[in-house]
Amino acid sequence: MPDNPTDDLERLLASGIVPLGPADVRHYPAHNLIAWQLQGILSDQLLDDIAEWICHIEKASAPFNRFVDLSGLTVVAVRTKHVFEFARKRAEQYAGVGPVKSALFSEDWVTFAIAQLYEILMKGTPIDARAFHDRAEAAAFLGVPAEVLKLEDKPGSSELTSQLRS
Repeated sequence: MPDNPTDDLERLLASGIVPLGPADVRHYPAHNLIAWQLQGILSDQLLDDIAEWICHIEKASAPFNRFVDLSGLTVVAVRTKHVFEFARKRAEQYAGVGPVKSALFSEDWVTFAIAQLYEILMKGTPIDARAFHDRAEAAAFLGVPAEVLKLEDKPGSSELTSQLRS
């Protein structure tokens, strides 16, 4: 285990590797895509963790598109005010960087409404966020095969995860 985890992260970023964050993140380098399949509780803290991880990665890697699958959430405990703060913070953090696409998928009406709110709040920023009920439509928006967004592969099973843990 490295003495300083930040040094390890910087080494990975310098090598062009996008390190995975939480266990439910997948990296598809062939599609320039990070997919995050959220599980459990959508809270203010989870939004903050997402922002911190993405911001850290964005500082040292090329822009990448994002797919966020909200269908694994069981509880929504995020404050509306925090969604506004999250969007403002993301817009500020990402200012001056090339455009990216962010597809937010949900089959549930509550999380879909949150995704739609985020979509509205990100208008006019380099983050082109869109809310989707249909994975195939999200895939078309991202320019990836629909099969990729099924997220049937095992999270964290890529070479990236093994390099992080070694």
